[in-house]
Amino acid sequence: MSAAQLIGDWQALVVLFVAGVVPNQIWRMLGLWFGGGIDEGSELLVWVRAVATAILAGVIAQIVVQPPGALASVPDALRYGAVAAGLVVFLLTRRSIFAGVVAGEVFMLAGKWWLG
Repeated sequence: MSAAQLIGDWQALVVLFVAGVVPNQIWRMLGLWFGGGIDEGSELLVWVRAVATAILAGVIAQIVVQPPGALASVPDALRYGAVAAGLVVFLLTRRSIFAGVVAGEVFMLAGKWWLG
């Protein structure tokens, strides 16, 4: 397999990078610049963390209840089981959102592989 077949149309990748990555990085850098001096325990950051967690929960709920694309072929029980597994890991790892999301994804992938 050649590099061109593996990568595909390089112009599309450039457009994706410019349209998707660059605008997000600008806001991330501004956030680092403005938020660099804020205390991590401040009420503002506690609120920001709560809003970010609520947005993530909303996105996950929407994907579980109304799955888009190929995820619609995954049985409901497996999707809900992945959410339950993610919640258990989230609670066991002292409320680590990253660990909970990764555990849910691993559960979903393993279940889909097992079901065939």
